[in-house]
Amino acid sequence: MNAAEIRKKFTDYFEKQGHLLQPSSPVVPGDDPTLMFTNAGMVQFKKVFLGQEQPPGGARRATTVQKCVRAGGKHNDLEQVGHTARHHTFFEMLGNFSFGDYFKKDAIRFAWEFVTKELKLDPKYIRVTVYEEDDEARTLWREIAGIPDTRIYGLGAHDNFWQMADTGPCGPCSEIFIDLAHVAKDFAFPAGAKGEWTELKRKEFSKDAFVEGAEAGRFLEFWNLVFMQFDRQPDGTLVPAQAVGRHRSGARAHRRHHAGRIEQFPRRSLSVAHQGRRENRQAEIRSRGEGSIVSRHRGSQSRRRVPSR
Repeated sequence: MNAAEIRKKFTDYFEKQGHLLQPSSPVVPGDDPTLMFTNAGMVQFKKVFLGQEQPPGGARRATTVQKCVRAGGKHNDLEQVGHTARHHTFFEMLGNFSFGDYFKKDAIRFAWEFVTKELKLDPKYIRVTVYEEDDEARTLWREIAGIPDTRIYGLGAHDNFWQMADTGPCGPCSEIFIDLAHVAKDFAFPAGAKGEWTELKRKEFSKDAFVEGAEAGRFLEFWNLVFMQFDRQPDGTLVPAQAVGRHRSGARAHRRHHAGRIEQFPRRSLSVAHQGRRENRQAEIRSRGEGSIVSRHRGSQSRRRVPSR
């Protein structure tokens, strides 16, 4: 299954579920001074999440294939490119969105159905994480997907509480992982790897072993359900926002460990190409006197897992 087939399966599936297919927005937001680049699929819907605009076309559900850049600001993958098999600075993020329509139950149901029935990934190689305080999401995963508690890991805010920037829409998230050791044709353990997470015959892993395996690349996050429950204020406080979900899927159905080996990427150094785009954009900003945009970003932040997204 190639990238075009995955993309079409995704949008076709969510259109059948009543989602309106929306075009990708520009990678440089035109009306958001808090962002230098579009770093997630929900960026074009930010004002909808905050109740400042109506959903495009009046639809309460949307699906997109959003072009994203993560080469600066809060979500910065530039320094990780070349060091892992999964980091990129430019990628497409597949997303489905609900604007006050459905929430956690249907978001989880849609994700599970697409992953297991459309992509036909084997459930026995799937694990999920939830925000450690989100008991509702944990319960729904058990009820809808039949995933046992031993394969549902509660993690802290650093891993399972998502926000686009220092302010704005945010909320707890739930991530879906696949065990690449059993599904990726080109997967290999790092040299010298040892410990519980390297045992191929083991069916259950402790939370520590799972986290270690995720950091090392065995367990790969390929879908993230974000429950936009809050709007973070400049002083850090959280106020209720419209309860909607943001979800994304990526290249894991290619059965490849190294995302750069899928057919969508040409045989050249993508990191060099993306660096050039970033430098061009920074030069453009300097020439237009927009340095204030750059100054609003925090320094580089490395997450141990990034979408493949």
